[in-house]
Amino acid sequence: MTDPVVDSVADKLAAAGHVLPVPAAPVAAYVPTVLAGGLLHVSGQLPFVVGQLVTGRLGEDVSVEAGQAAAQACGLMLLAQVKAALGSLDRVERVVKLGAFINSASTFTDQPKVANGASELMVLAFGDAGRHARSAVGVPCLPLGAAVEIDAVFAVRAH
Repeated sequence: MTDPVVDSVADKLAAAGHVLPVPAAPVAAYVPTVLAGGLLHVSGQLPFVVGQLVTGRLGEDVSVEAGQAAAQACGLMLLAQVKAALGSLDRVERVVKLGAFINSASTFTDQPKVANGASELMVLAFGDAGRHARSAVGVPCLPLGAAVEIDAVFAVRAH
């Protein structure tokens, strides 16, 4: 008899009220994840909340709080991609880096506060191993008008 896959990280997220979405399919010529040298690189993920893409620009029509929620949604999609690639989030040894791209008005300077939505999710999921290096960059536009896009690198345990 085969033991069911144990995924204590997913259980921890569920206990906090977070549900992993269905991993989004690529919309262009790339793959969602690449595992190389013990590192899982996850392509940029967009924020979907209840199946709807969160669009708009921080500093214009999206508040910092809504941006943080969008960043958290990106983080959940990153974790969904990781689980799809590895079979279990428990194979993640460490969150290495997040790259947060924030659709920003030219005067908006709170990109780090927005990116915290994803960063805090990683710490919730992985504890100290969720603390990571990060970039939080303001950009004039993102694909499909998304408010936020985040990519990531995870250190992965062997089977």
